[in-house]
Amino acid sequence: MTLLASSARAQTALPVSPTPASSLNAYALRLAPGADLRQQLLAFVVAQHIEAGTLITCVGSLTDVSLRLANQENATHYHGHFEIVSLVGTVSKSGGAHLHLSVSDSTGRTIGGHLLDGNRVYTTAEIVLGALPKLVFTRETDPTFGYKELVIRAATPAAGKPSKAKK
Repeated sequence: MTLLASSARAQTALPVSPTPASSLNAYALRLAPGADLRQQLLAFVVAQHIEAGTLITCVGSLTDVSLRLANQENATHYHGHFEIVSLVGTVSKSGGAHLHLSVSDSTGRTIGGHLLDGNRVYTTAEIVLGALPKLVFTRETDPTFGYKELVIRAATPAAGKPSKAKK
């Protein structure tokens, strides 16, 4: 298998290591007007002790949008009325979050980027979040570019909890 680089030269693909499988527990929540989308979502993850989660879906509207656009270091802010057309990513109570948001304006113009704090709900944000209880997401510096990237591990039984022995 090969990947085509932007310079049109072929490179050998890196091997993909299998990760442990997990069941999925789904949570549904609604954020009210004025709520900060990112802050409230991460507060929910912490409150529910989710160590590995993924956004299944999110629809709603925002009045303030704050994104870090592709290959930019600083936030870009927008004010108006926007429809949430997509919110995707991974979350963890101890491993942070990597979330991308796409929104459209009243003309259908769509923009997206990394979700930052400062995205204010207009009427609602209806979210379905999946928790993967057999996994733990952490972030570690990848030497390729120096960014903290996702590391997936199997969850270990909680300390102090007796393991269930088969009889």
